[in-house]
Amino acid sequence: MELTRRAAVTAALVVTFALTATGCGDSADTSTGGTGGDKPPIAVDLPRADSDFWNSYAKYIPQYASEEGINLMDPTNSQNDIAKLVANAQALTSQGAKAIVMAPQDTGAIATTLAQLEQKKIPVVSVDTRPDKGKVFMVVRADNRAYGQKACEFLGEKLGGNGKVIEFQGSLSSVNGRDRSEAFAECMKTKFPNITIFAEPTEWEGPKASAALQTRLAQHPDIKGVYMQAGGVFLAPTLQLLRSKNLLVPPTDPKHIFIVSNDGIPQEFEAIRKGEIDATVSQPADLYAKYALFYAKAAVENKTFSPGPTDHGSTIVDVGNGQLEDQLPAPLVTAANVDDAGLWGNQVKK
Repeated sequence: MELTRRAAVTAALVVTFALTATGCGDSADTSTGGTGGDKPPIAVDLPRADSDFWNSYAKYIPQYASEEGINLMDPTNSQNDIAKLVANAQALTSQGAKAIVMAPQDTGAIATTLAQLEQKKIPVVSVDTRPDKGKVFMVVRADNRAYGQKACEFLGEKLGGNGKVIEFQGSLSSVNGRDRSEAFAECMKTKFPNITIFAEPTEWEGPKASAALQTRLAQHPDIKGVYMQAGGVFLAPTLQLLRSKNLLVPPTDPKHIFIVSNDGIPQEFEAIRKGEIDATVSQPADLYAKYALFYAKAAVENKTFSPGPTDHGSTIVDVGNGQLEDQLPAPLVTAANVDDAGLWGNQVKK
């Protein structure tokens, strides 16, 4: 049934991409901005507007476009909808984009669009996610398996290797959701086999995570750990629910539920300072924007890159079939280092 559904979705997207995109919502007005004059226009599609993480990323885009002297087109927003991403890519192409930065949330359904863009000789930089199929000029991403590994080790140690943990899985149609979930599960099985994991699919939606937590706490009031794969969408509803149940207590309280998150947004840092959550893995929203635009500009200028260390503290790796991925650093943030001025979450307004 899943293969049949995916085939139908893919067929529909082929048709969507082939159509003109006038009147396609967010992408209807994408006129070239004024940051580069006669320079080749570069386009950015934002993946969603319901995440504090991605909203922070969006704010960095014009800043770094200006610093790089990029002729930035007005960004579109695909609103976590693959059909909108396809339509936006078509609209941006029609309006003259010479490179496109995107962050496909469904990494399995973007292959046809990438093939179309490759035929048109329009390079693509994929941010945060790596397409399951199809070639892009560069993937700008952090090691998402390391996210799951770090979360597992943190919770495993805090729980002393015993207890129950609920995991809010990101969408498994996304390579990020798969990488984080698989690494978390493998680590727990290997290092902390006495910890019970309740893996809850959420499709990156806060209400689904909150509903799952409500149900699991009713069934298992002795849950002592939570792994949130995306603090940008899960943090607020999780804290709200725990507060309503009088479970939002300091780490010194026996009722405290240890929480580790992913994203590194200012709201997570504030929650760590208050003792409401215990850790997060800081995804580099600033560096995602900076180097996505850097590689888009480089692609237009016909520059090439090879695997190996970069001059900005990361490593470019070949993830298979010649696909290059610049793996940016993503540190674990706890009460011990939450005030580090170098963390992007401490450099932006809340």
